[in-house]
Amino acid sequence: MLAAMKTLFLLRHAKSSWDDSVLDDFDRPLSDRGRKAAPLIGRFMTAQGWQPDLALVSPAIRARDTWQLVAPELSAPVETRFEPAIYMAEPEALLTLLQQSDTPGSVILVGHNPGLEQLADLLAGPQSEPQARARMAEKFPTAALARFDVATLEPGGAALTDFVRPKDLPS
Repeated sequence: MLAAMKTLFLLRHAKSSWDDSVLDDFDRPLSDRGRKAAPLIGRFMTAQGWQPDLALVSPAIRARDTWQLVAPELSAPVETRFEPAIYMAEPEALLTLLQQSDTPGSVILVGHNPGLEQLADLLAGPQSEPQARARMAEKFPTAALARFDVATLEPGGAALTDFVRPKDLPS
C-alpha cells in the first residue's frame, strides 16, 4: 500500500525560446523571460512555507532548466527524478505516474501543457478555492503553479488551494 500524498504542486515549465528554428521541441531552452520567472516561483514557494519532498520533472530542456532555477530558491534540497513519461503526456498518464510515486509528503510535477493543465482540471474537486479555480480556468501560462491538498489521487479528489502566475508576483 502506497502512502498517501498530502500536497501536490503542478508547475508548468517557464517560457521557452523559439529563437533557434532547427532545435527539436524537446531541446528548446528557456527564454530570458522564463529565466526570470522560474526563480520568482521558487522564492514564492519558500515564502509560503511550501517545500516539496519529491520533484518529478520532464527531461525536456525547458522543464529541466525551470526546475534548476526553482530548486535553489527552496528552503531545502528536493529529491529529483527526471521522468521521460512526463514529456508530452496525456493527463491520465501523469495521474498514473503520480499514483505510483511513493512519497507520503508533497510532490511537485514540472511538465507541459496541455497535459498539465488538463490534469489540474481533472484533479480539482468541488472543495477547490473558487478564485484559484477561476484564474486557472482562464489560462495556465508558463511558470504557473497550482497547489492542491490531496484527499485522493483520483478525478475530483483534490482541492485546488492556490494558483499563482509569475505576473502575480513582485519581480
